[in-house]
Amino acid sequence: MPSRPATRRGPVAAYREKLGNETFAGMVLLGAALLALAWANSPWRDAYASMSETTVGPAALHLDLSLSAWAADGLLALFFFVVGLELKEEFVTGSLRDIKTAAVPVISAFFGVVGPIGVYLAVQAITGSGVWDGWPVPVATDIAFAVALLGIFGRGFPAPLRTFLLTLAVVDDLIGIVIIAVVFAGGLDFLLLGAAFLAVAVFAVLVRRGVTAWWLLVPIGIVAWACMHASGVHATIAGVLLGMVVPAVARRDEGEALTHRFAARVGWISSGVVLPVFAFFAAGVNVVDAGGILGVVTDPVSVGISLGLPIGKLLGIWGGTALLVTLTPLVLGKGLDLRDMVGMSLLAGVGFTVSLLIAQLAFDPGSVEGSHARVGVLLGSLLSAVLGGIALRIRARGRLEDASRG
Repeated sequence: MPSRPATRRGPVAAYREKLGNETFAGMVLLGAALLALAWANSPWRDAYASMSETTVGPAALHLDLSLSAWAADGLLALFFFVVGLELKEEFVTGSLRDIKTAAVPVISAFFGVVGPIGVYLAVQAITGSGVWDGWPVPVATDIAFAVALLGIFGRGFPAPLRTFLLTLAVVDDLIGIVIIAVVFAGGLDFLLLGAAFLAVAVFAVLVRRGVTAWWLLVPIGIVAWACMHASGVHATIAGVLLGMVVPAVARRDEGEALTHRFAARVGWISSGVVLPVFAFFAAGVNVVDAGGILGVVTDPVSVGISLGLPIGKLLGIWGGTALLVTLTPLVLGKGLDLRDMVGMSLLAGVGFTVSLLIAQLAFDPGSVEGSHARVGVLLGSLLSAVLGGIALRIRARGRLEDASRG
């Protein structure tokens, strides 16, 4: 009996499957950023700038935005929706459910925010630049990149190290969201803000009753996003709120929780489409016309961010963890000690996505400071990845030597 021919998958299905690999997803994101950086500094850089500044959308609804703004304010809302789903799962069924277990990484995440801020402010004070507005830029940790890099360089370490990084990064995301919502809120229109919350409430009622029809939920989500955008609060906050109202526990008639189902449906769009498009528009910094690479890397804004990400995270996370396990009864996960935390703390300095977004909010994207801030994010994330990878491999060899002696 002849065998049936294998079913051929389309390119979209194959791409979606590959995105399940965190390393591949990170490489797609990095590739989009490098393409933008190369184009923005090529002889055809004017074409890139013109495309980024092209305005589309209805002016009557205050949605006549540039393509780069649509990427940051519009598409990125879907990424933050997925973040909201992840936060809900972590709080209800994941690592943040038991505060005793999560205490060290949760508290260390706050130290990991204070450290980069301190480094950035110290650089501005020492140089006398007076550019204080960039303090929130180096606080973020990019979960996708950091976890992917830990998977590459963290072989041989106990599983609790990955759990520690995940928990820390989730809390770090939550802190970043609060900063975006509070620090970068414009003149608030409370009527529109109330309308946004009402749309989120309607969305919450529907999903709690098991309604999952996209043709109903998507329009409500768009209304929440549009009202949030017009209210003066950054529109991505709507995505977070919508994600966090989705039930994280399956009902009796459901095979799995809605948070998991929704993440499976839209997570690949976030990692494979939304984030690369955002990176393409956010990372395209024109260094050639902004004083050259030397002028960029010596600017206090760029220096403060590029040092704040690796050094600030190391000082904050490792230093905070050392204080906690030394001065309190709290302990690290099974099999871990403080030497294991050095490389992981450095990897947490890979800020990328959220740091690029905050850089666009903290400075006018067209300003010199805005360009330098984004270069600082790229350099700082690269330094964090390289130094973190080296530290992890050195410690991995040390663990093997310790095991052989034992």
